[in-house]
Amino acid sequence: MTLQIHSSWEKPLQTEFESIYFQQLTAFLKTEYSIHRCYPPKNQIFNAFKHCPFEKVKIILLGQDPYHRIRQAQGLSFSVPKDIKHPPSLINIFKEIENDLKIPYPKSGNLKRWAKQGVLMLNTTLTVREGEAGSHQKKGWETFTNVIIKKLSEKKEGLVFLLWGGFAKQKEKYIDTKKHLVLTTGHPSPLSANRGFWFGNKHFSQSNAYLKERGKTTIDW
Repeated sequence: MTLQIHSSWEKPLQTEFESIYFQQLTAFLKTEYSIHRCYPPKNQIFNAFKHCPFEKVKIILLGQDPYHRIRQAQGLSFSVPKDIKHPPSLINIFKEIENDLKIPYPKSGNLKRWAKQGVLMLNTTLTVREGEAGSHQKKGWETFTNVIIKKLSEKKEGLVFLLWGGFAKQKEKYIDTKKHLVLTTGHPSPLSANRGFWFGNKHFSQSNAYLKERGKTTIDW
């Protein structure tokens, strides 16, 4: 497994990388990637930590596991490369931004621009087997990403945690809600959005208002 991360994450994550559970996870992934097609590509697994330095994190956007179709996943939750058709969840995210902030629907689904502004685009499981959603769950990734959430909550002040859907909402127990803003709503997938649990949440304007109140630079969504 290729640990391509920004240097600012090396110290916070060193204990995890040296742990037994992470060594077991690494062995599992080595086998999985050798006999199955898995996503994202090995050199993109840690893109969330590569493009958003620890000291720049302002918002944590929590997904579940990566897209499991060819060329979609790129190590950033909900993001796809610029030339890839937008998946349904991403379409609904962009529609909500359009309604909330009155800005045009973007052409590119590559959300690296958000990561570089301080949005940690974290999936709770960082890899997946092609065509098998959830196939790499309960192999160690959840332990790893729970630690990330806890450390950010403990070591920082005034972060925004965006928890969309039941799976993400379960992570609120790792967050100090007295120090940080936690925004919850339904998942942006069509199943949830079409039942009225997504549109109108205004998480993007709320996030920026919270950052502005604390003298932080807002996100250009």
